[in-house]
Amino acid sequence: MDVFASLESEVRGYCRGWPTVFTTARGSHMTDENGKTYLDFFAGAGTLNYGHNNPQLKRRLLDYLAGDAIVHSLDMYTAAKREFLERFKEYVLRPRELDYKVQFPGPAGNHSVEAALKLARKYTGRETVVSFTNAFHGMTLGALAVTGNSMKRTGAGVPLGHGVAMPYDNYLDGRTPDFLLFETMLDDSGSGLDKPAAVIVETVQGEGGINVATAEWLRHLQDLCRRHHILLIVDDVQMGCGRTGRFFSFEEAGIVPDIVCLSKSLSGYGLPFAVTLMKRELDVWDPGEHNGTFRGFNPAFVTAVAALERYWTGDDMEKQTLSKGQQVQAALEEIALAHAGAISTIRGRGLAWGLVMNDPEMASKVCAEAFDRGLLMETSGPEGEVVKLLPPLTTTEAELAHGLEIIADSVEAVREKVTV
Repeated sequence: MDVFASLESEVRGYCRGWPTVFTTARGSHMTDENGKTYLDFFAGAGTLNYGHNNPQLKRRLLDYLAGDAIVHSLDMYTAAKREFLERFKEYVLRPRELDYKVQFPGPAGNHSVEAALKLARKYTGRETVVSFTNAFHGMTLGALAVTGNSMKRTGAGVPLGHGVAMPYDNYLDGRTPDFLLFETMLDDSGSGLDKPAAVIVETVQGEGGINVATAEWLRHLQDLCRRHHILLIVDDVQMGCGRTGRFFSFEEAGIVPDIVCLSKSLSGYGLPFAVTLMKRELDVWDPGEHNGTFRGFNPAFVTAVAALERYWTGDDMEKQTLSKGQQVQAALEEIALAHAGAISTIRGRGLAWGLVMNDPEMASKVCAEAFDRGLLMETSGPEGEVVKLLPPLTTTEAELAHGLEIIADSVEAVREKVTV
């Protein structure tokens, strides 16, 4: 372990909560070099919706590499890219009647967000982008400007401009009507709010604490944007690719965003891959105006196609995710009821859930206790007060039950230590 402490930057984070060296992984489990196996309720922060080393995706990838096929191509045409675009249209866009064009902005979610922000500003000729309280959209400067977390924003080291935060759904506990402040400021020429180019929103705020926007709130937001000729961007980086049930997290609300940011589990295998989807009329880029060296990572195209063919040719994945989500919800409700003095509420959709602790320190202690018992989880929320569950969608019901038992035991153990 000494080499990590001596050579790797102090910025490293997850490894501090999980102080072991991992060597292999399969499905919903990771194993360290001591032979201890951990159940994974982290899933690469939502990057491994189909589990570690999914065998069907792995076989497709190995066959592709064995054939000396193209790995790196920037934005050149390749057979792998063509197949991805064809299958993405066939299995995702066409069944949902979505007429989006596809941009490959770079390998990660923040690249998708940066492209979306630049495109919105170019198309509208405006600068301001509205985001929401407790939002997280990435760590590059443009994405940070629409991120709420003060610690992450401070790390920028420079002023973060051209972004304005508005209250997320239920941020004010129902004390004011939805969008009262936002719409009043838009209508008042003296409010100081420049007319925005776009609004960017997560339908479920993952890093913000598993805050779930209602379908009604999202529909009202779309209506507001359309009435004021503001583009609506949905950041589906973490909650897309089936995390909340349907492929896109916004489908349940019946809205059609102008721009969609997608990454994390898009490759299906943990390979870097992101796209920015835009309504056809918004594609006003000049050739090369936004680019990146690794926007043509062909192995990710290959595994993405394999994932689409395996999991998204019907609605089985959606149904299974929603069913498993009900299993998780029921178990968390029992835990919350048994520890009402320590847990304020539970929140979630699909297979993204959070236990909200009254004492933020207790959340990290529960995750530490769970790690000792063989379960990987992280915390989220502005104070790290939420125990966050993000298991692979392919996790079995038995594995979920086992993990939920570990959580119950971990909460119990932490509470016992507190009362001693």
